[in-house]
Order: sequence, then structure tokens, then C-alpha cells
Amino acid sequence: MSGTLYFECSSGISGDMAVASMIDLGIDRERLISTLKSIPVEGFDIRISRVKKSGIDVCDFDVILDEDNHDHDMEYLYGGNHHEHHHHHVHRGLDDVRRIISGTNLTNSARDIAVRMFTILAEAEAEAHGTTVDRVHFHEVGALDSIADIIALAHCIDELSPDKVCFSELYEGTGTVRCQHGVIPVPAPATLSIVKKYGLPLRISESKGEYVTPTGAAFAASVRNSDVPDTFIVEKVGMGAGKRKTDRPGYVRAMIVKPVDRISED
Repeated sequence: MSGTLYFECSSGISGDMAVASMIDLGIDRERLISTLKSIPVEGFDIRISRVKKSGIDVCDFDVILDEDNHDHDMEYLYGGNHHEHHHHHVHRGLDDVRRIISGTNLTNSARDIAVRMFTILAEAEAEAHGTTVDRVHFHEVGALDSIADIIALAHCIDELSPDKVCFSELYEGTGTVRCQHGVIPVPAPATLSIVKKYGLPLRISESKGEYVTPTGAAFAASVRNSDVPDTFIVEKVGMGAGKRKTDRPGYVRAMIVKPVDRISED
């Protein structure tokens, strides 16, 4: 694909939002689902649908887990009172995740992108928890969600193969969010580690809650290779829905754009 792929992130960015926005740009759904079905792990299903966000029709990419990880449960994430959820989980390290990725039918270039995203996540989690990458373990339910999202992200960006990839400022919220380890500040420490290390543009809004997830930040860090052009022509738009109910529109816009200076040369 010729042109620049521009992600407009005024409602933040997460893995599923970015995947949905690229599906909306025209990714072959059958090939994407075939790739996801090749993941040698059980416990999830995929649903691609259309939903309304602020009255706008947008694409939704949903990784449906056999065991809920409460990632979209607003009361659990931000509520004051909550019930503890006790489940038995296997934990996987980065080497385990690499083996899972190598067992899929991703192309070699897409596989490299997926491994890079997970490595960025592992490095950020290691820094946040004061440990080393080889000792970082991804919680199984969360990892299933992340594995599917990241493999889908890698597949989509590889299929699109844009000349350049750029991102707007990543709009983040304020306050706290609950995770498996307890209540943490927003931006989450792993997210903050990624935006710091890779120089991602971050804007803190007045909205409460987490808008930039570690997976969303890792995706931006792994594929961003250009600044947003000052002036451009929009050739195509894809809209990807988020799952959490927030006071922002709740979608990412992915646009195929052509900078004006390139148009003048054609």
C-alpha cells in the first residue's frame, strides 16, 4: 500500500481499537481470522462486528475469552468496592510467547513485528516491577487477550504495508485503574515506560480513566516511523471501537493519507 498510515488517537489507543480500525480500512477478514485460528492456544474466540460509538458506525474487533479477565468491566477497573476474583492460571514468559507466535501462520515479517511488540511489553513490565525480561511472566488470561491482539496487529500492519506509519498525540486520562496487582496510577507504569523510552507523544486530558493501554503503546512504539505530516489529503478512513464506556468518543481513526508535498510531485 502506498501512502502514510496515520492513527488519530484522541480517545487513546488499545490493541483491539487499532486492529478494528485497520479491518475497517479493508483488511481481508478471512485471512485475518485464519491467522488467529492458527494460534496454538485454546480459550478464546474472535468476533468482528459493527457498533455505534457516539452515534458513529465503527468496526469492533473482540477477543472473547473463555475466562473473563475483567478488562472491560468498568466497575472492576474504576469502582471503589469490588469482589476479588480467584482463578487458577498458568503464567507464560516471553520465550513461551515467542514459541506461540512461531507456531502461527504469520508471515516472517509479521512474526518479527509481533515479537517486537511483545518484547517492548516485556521490557516495560520488567522496568515497572523492578525485575528482568527473562523473569517477566504474562498472566495467562491477559496473555491470551494480548497474544490475539498483537498477532492481529502484526497481521494487519503487514498486510497493509504502508510507506510510513505515524500517530497523533496519544490522549491519556487521569486517576487510577485496577489491575491484577492492585490499584495503579494512570498512565499505567508499563505504558509510561514505553512512551518514555520510544519518545511517543503523550497528552494528558481531563478525562478520568485509562485510555492508552500498554498494548496500544507497544504497537505505536513498534511501527511508528514518521511524524504526522503538516498537510495531507485523506484517501481512506477506518474506525476502530474501544470497549470501555468513557466520556470520550471511544474509537481510533486510521487514515491512509498522502502528504501534500507528494501530491505536488506526482
